[in-house]
Parts: sequence; C-alpha cells; structure tokens
Amino acid sequence: MPVEPAASVWDFPPVAVAGASDIVAGGADLQPGTVLAAYRRGLFPMPDHRGSLLWWSPVDRGVIEVAGYRPSRSVRRARSKFEIRVNTAFDQVIRACADPRRPGSWIDRGIIASYTELHRLGWVHSVEAWDGDELAGGLYGVAIGGLFAGESMFHHKTDGSKAAVAGLIELLDDDYAAERVLDIQWVTDHLATLGAVTIPRDTYVHRVQHAVTLPLPKAFSGGL
Repeated sequence: MPVEPAASVWDFPPVAVAGASDIVAGGADLQPGTVLAAYRRGLFPMPDHRGSLLWWSPVDRGVIEVAGYRPSRSVRRARSKFEIRVNTAFDQVIRACADPRRPGSWIDRGIIASYTELHRLGWVHSVEAWDGDELAGGLYGVAIGGLFAGESMFHHKTDGSKAAVAGLIELLDDDYAAERVLDIQWVTDHLATLGAVTIPRDTYVHRVQHAVTLPLPKAFSGGL
C-alpha cells in the first residue's frame, strides 16, 4: 500500500480563485506531500516554458468515464496487439514521456525526480504496452483511492499509447467504476478518439473529493 509522506508546508487556495483561468497558483515545491495535497484538491503541477512551477486546474477538465466505457473498433484493435503490464518499467516510461524531442515537452528533471519518489512510495504508477520484450508505449499517473490522474503517455510503436490507455481503463473497471475518476487534464483530438470528454471544473473537484476516499484498484494496491 502507498506510504503517506510528510504533510506539505504549503496551503493551496480553492480552485474557484482562478476564475476563468486554468492556472490556480504558482510556486510551492514538488515534495511528495505537496504534490498529493494538490491532486486531492483538483490541481496538478506543470512548469511553464520558463521553468516556473505552476498549479493547474482546467476550467474544462478532461476525463474518461470508466463505467460503461465502450471502446471503438480501433481501440479494441490496438489493445489486442499488446500485453499490458503495470510498474515493470517505470523509469523507461517517464523518461520516454519526458523526451525533449517531443512537441510540447514539459517534463523536466524536477518533475522526474518528484514523480519517481512518489512511485517509490506507491502513489505513481506506469501502465505499459509490451510487444514481446519490447516496450511499445505507456503512460504514468497518480493513483489516490479512486482517482487516477494521468500525466503523460508515449509510444514507440503505432497504437502503443492507445493500448496503454485501454489497458488502464480495464484496470479501473471494477465494483467502484462509476465512482472512479480517470483524469486526463485536457481533451486533445487524440484523447477524444479514445472517449475523453470534458466536465466543469467544479464538478471535477466535487467528484475527486469523493473518489480519493475509495479503495485503490487491485493493480495499484500491492506496493512495489
């Protein structure tokens, strides 16, 4: 089970102070307790192009509804190509997601160090798509009870990331599926093809407050 870190010395404002902005606050740190406190309040960290640490809560939050999820034919085809594994190659996954050659790359050394420590403590997990012995794609995210906050994904082979998302949804689809929150931050064209939708920020925060009280999915509750 995850190990609860020391509490943060920072206190985040309510997301409502952001008004029409997706940015709620700036500064603080990336200590494990700070990062977890942020997710529990509907925030996530992402540095801007200058490297300043910002805390975001999009007005229109992207989610994928786990309960009743119906994968498209292309998603089913992608999923069938690969084996899904959890936490067998976390370092490879986060470094592939952080590849500076990727457009819009934002995962810097501070983010890598923070989420690697949270992985060690049992809060951050990788979901990987494997083609035999080859890592074809994957994603990583934060699991707090019934919240899985997806951070980034990548692929080395066509459909690798799509298969990882489909595999993640399978892992979350249990007796608590209707109450779980699969957060994907913003809806992109690619994520829309996987079934992502937007919900209002206040709805998201309300759902998260309940979701974090739920049991972890079995795939993420065994520790490291």
